[in-house]
Amino acid sequence: MKNLRLALATAMAFLAATASALAGSASLVLDVQSGRVLAAENADDLNHPASLTKMMTVYLTFEALRRGQIGWETPVPMSKEAARKPPTKLRVKAGDAITVREAVNAMIVSSANDAAAAMAEKLGGSEANFARMMTAKARRLGMYRTVFINASGLPASAQVTTARDMSRLAVALIRDFPSEYRLFSTQSFAFRGRTIRGHNNLMYRYDGMDGIKTGYTNASGFNLVSAVRDGNRRIIGVVLGGRTAKSRDNKMAALLDQHLGRTSSPKVATMVAAAKSNNTSEVPTLPGVSLSYAGEIKRVDRAESAIMAATATAIPRERPTPVSEVASADRPTGKWQIQISTTPSAEGARRILIEAQSAGGAALLGASPYTDVKGTGSAARYRARFAGFPTREAAASACDVLKKRSYDCLLLPGRS
Repeated sequence: MKNLRLALATAMAFLAATASALAGSASLVLDVQSGRVLAAENADDLNHPASLTKMMTVYLTFEALRRGQIGWETPVPMSKEAARKPPTKLRVKAGDAITVREAVNAMIVSSANDAAAAMAEKLGGSEANFARMMTAKARRLGMYRTVFINASGLPASAQVTTARDMSRLAVALIRDFPSEYRLFSTQSFAFRGRTIRGHNNLMYRYDGMDGIKTGYTNASGFNLVSAVRDGNRRIIGVVLGGRTAKSRDNKMAALLDQHLGRTSSPKVATMVAAAKSNNTSEVPTLPGVSLSYAGEIKRVDRAESAIMAATATAIPRERPTPVSEVASADRPTGKWQIQISTTPSAEGARRILIEAQSAGGAALLGASPYTDVKGTGSAARYRARFAGFPTREAAASACDVLKKRSYDCLLLPGRS
């Protein structure tokens, strides 16, 4: 009883320290070989991981492959629940199946949410049970402030992590699965007659970068974990809460440049220097992350379990939506529009529009995002659309770009 009271007291203290956490800017740079933290900004603040979550889903998949529980060509059924996960997906129908190899490629390259959910159901029986497995594994890897609620990173208020914890997960992937980790450098893969390309743009242009994962939701901002090999040295960078994909990538590049002795552009270097002067600490080491594997923690004691439960309620506040939304009554004019998803909530539709706007890039310049509701009450469905395309060809071109990013896209006549 005394130990339980102590555990609960520890959990309450943990809550008091974290309940006011904000989803905001955080970063960490780690030298993998030595375990030395080279720079840290808000590294222990709670943030939403978004699709960085899939790093753990892939870790557990690699583990199951290593144990022989599954093989690369093992079928992974696509349930109704998995098939309707928005917005980025393989577009596989419920009742069909993909292979483990296709699921892993889809999670790494295109961050497919349906593939992540299907893999979770395959390994855990249900996505909720798999999420519990993910959180337990996080504890064993020393990720003490991370809680997983789903396998994809789709918004869940209690799904939280820190820059420090994500660096631990990146090290674990490199250390425990050196051969399989190479898949994180994959730029595209062929899937049933189409080529699916990734959107880790910094990896494609930063010398020596071999992974690993991007992430974005409205609540998390733009997240990135990167690993760079420079001669015999490897460093890992984590940036959470970027305001745009470009600013996130620029910050990561400048941080890596700084600790690899490379030259950054003056503008980016100034941005990083300003960030470093605010709530930044130099930490001597990050214990337990060296590539010399020291074994996993064997169990989670009762005190840790209480802290895990407490962590689930200490969540960051939502950041404001950075993209303006147009009500259906004030629908933008234009000869053509496109529809990319239908969701049961207005917030879900807004989130999909924000993510698609980032993925679509130049193809969506000049297009106006808006939601259109059909039905009322529990039957209401919010349609995520872009309007304002002057020609059918312009709308079709935008659809082509979004489909390559695994979005559904429907061409529709607009309103004059």
